[in-house]
Amino acid sequence: MNYQDYFSSMPTANLAKDLLGRPFSYFDGQERLGGYIVEAEAYLGKQDRAAHSYAGRRSQANEGLYGPPGTIYIYSQRQYFFFDVATQAKDEPQGILIRAIEPAFGLERMIQNRGKDGVLLTNGPAKLMLALGVNSRAWDCQPLDQSPFAIDLDPRKRKAAKQLIAAPRIGINQSDPFWASQPLRFFVAGNPYVSDMKKRDYDPNRGWL
Repeated sequence: MNYQDYFSSMPTANLAKDLLGRPFSYFDGQERLGGYIVEAEAYLGKQDRAAHSYAGRRSQANEGLYGPPGTIYIYSQRQYFFFDVATQAKDEPQGILIRAIEPAFGLERMIQNRGKDGVLLTNGPAKLMLALGVNSRAWDCQPLDQSPFAIDLDPRKRKAAKQLIAAPRIGINQSDPFWASQPLRFFVAGNPYVSDMKKRDYDPNRGWL
């Protein structure tokens, strides 16, 4: 299945959950860096007060969300960068933020890029981009299949989790209690690379079967 078909094949929340366990990678010109997606957040577009496209907001900064399904949306906050993929039909600005990965490919280079090891390497959306060595919006608005990023949709490559959890998103404005409480963040239970996973909740097998 190609990215356009996949990222329009089901509701955005279902897609965010379905991405868990899939390999996510970036080719930096020398080698492939990345790992398995263990945490992802869904943003439901114009109705979602937490979405960058809430109420139809549209600008050069968030144009990637309005692209065809499978379009990359990279945004920045201060000096940090975040990786999203647009979902649903063109001009229906929904998307998924990749929040955390369990590193598996190009580990030494990622440690060098990040200056950190262990769970701090990729246990957050800005951290994983630092580990990949991505420090610009150069690939914003580009089709995922024409970029150095990849999400492997082969079901044989996907890791199977013991349990997947749906929980409220992180950092959402609490002044809107409805959207702040919506269970639109999905993660692999017990995986230490999930951004707010407590040590007491770590699974010995990182949450995989």
